Amino acid sequence: MPQALRTAENAENAENAENKESPVPGTAADSGSRAARTAVEEPPRAARTAVDKALDLVEAVGRAARPPRLTDLADEVGLHRATAYRILLDLVRRGWVLRADDRYLPGTAVLLLSARATHNSLASLARPVLTELSGHTGLMVNLQVLERAGSRVVDVIRPDRLAMISTLLGEALPVHRFAGPLALVAALPPEARGPYLDAAREAGHPLDGDGGLLADLGRVEADGFAVEHGRNDRFVASVSRAVVPVAGAPVCAVTIVGPDAEIDAARLRRLRDDLASAVDTLTSLLSGAGPEAAA
Repeated sequence: MPQALRTAENAENAENAENKESPVPGTAADSGSRAARTAVEEPPRAARTAVDKALDLVEAVGRAARPPRLTDLADEVGLHRATAYRILLDLVRRGWVLRADDRYLPGTAVLLLSARATHNSLASLARPVLTELSGHTGLMVNLQVLERAGSRVVDVIRPDRLAMISTLLGEALPVHRFAGPLALVAALPPEARGPYLDAAREAGHPLDGDGGLLADLGRVEADGFAVEHGRNDRFVASVSRAVVPVAGAPVCAVTIVGPDAEIDAARLRRLRDDLASAVDTLTSLLSGAGPEAAA
């Protein structure tokens, strides 16, 4: 048989075989065939690992509107309570989750990781708020984030007239000497304050008594504002307020800084109102609600 005929015959035989094997679209046979192909093409879903479960719990704690209980977390992530409890014990031990009575909060490890990852974006987001607050008050305004032993200044707006006051940009500030870290640590649950208390103790600052750090933290926690007059520089005063979208998890602090002589009791009351408004605006921006939500 000529080669061309053999080629044509082979092609016809192949087409006939394909027609016999391929079901007519829309028929039951076609549906069964597609289902079989899907079953072959889609790999089985991977089993849920211990890492998956731990991350599910960390994420659930982080996105909760208020500190959740064990039952809430177990239900949300689909785990047995005993399993969730065992994993949470490890997360608490490693600092990824904090336990306060029967509720759970984001741990210091989460806060530190988040702070480092968002320094630039946080500063960009907060810059208009800081600029407006500085322009309105005529004073220096800075943004601080929590670190392991205190806070760090990540952005500053300083009027030219206050050039004699250091911006401290990029510097780490201890909790017992500055208003910013005091406001941030006071916004943490008491169980999470240990590293900051240790740092103050090692620096020789008292913890107990009316002038001790524990009393200072208690006053700031109750009032919502941290105020310092001349503790680090006798000519400088400051007032700070933490930005806390979720209770127990401060994201940053906004601090107003100026000459001590300009921040008397009457001026301080006005500055507190200005600072509270700025923090509310920044909290709304961080939550994605926009500045109009803070009005």
